[in-house]
Amino acid sequence: MRLIVAFFAALVALPVSAQVPQAAQPAVDYTIATPAAGRWTYARTATGSAASFLDAASRAQLTFTCVRSVRHISIARPATGAAPYLMVWSTAERRSLPASFNPATGLISADLSAFDKLFDALAFSRGRIAVGPSNAPALVAPAEPEYIRVIEDCRS
Repeated sequence: MRLIVAFFAALVALPVSAQVPQAAQPAVDYTIATPAAGRWTYARTATGSAASFLDAASRAQLTFTCVRSVRHISIARPATGAAPYLMVWSTAERRSLPASFNPATGLISADLSAFDKLFDALAFSRGRIAVGPSNAPALVAPAEPEYIRVIEDCRS
């Protein structure tokens, strides 16, 4: 009986915030987020093609790279360290993809089959897409034809 009384006494002594689970932080509403300033570029590469979203200093902030021989597309962002996932958002779908970090390049990336339905969602996204490591804010970029062309290149 003393054990039960001690338990309830300890429970009452806890602050209310420790007793009640905290609600999860609300997700960012990317449907109204302003896309970052910058521009998309497209280029053919030795292995397929690539599209990059460049900031005002012409540094790549987001890159889609097609490797045609294996029909895979890599989505990459600059990062300061590893994160377990790369979050990819479109107006139709949001997905957390297993990510890998390359310290030599400072990029976090995720690879998918060119035929993954996520690329269809990105191609038809209304006005913006968002991509970011799970431990940092996402980049909101305008939805433009350059990255869609990489998807098409990799599928054909």
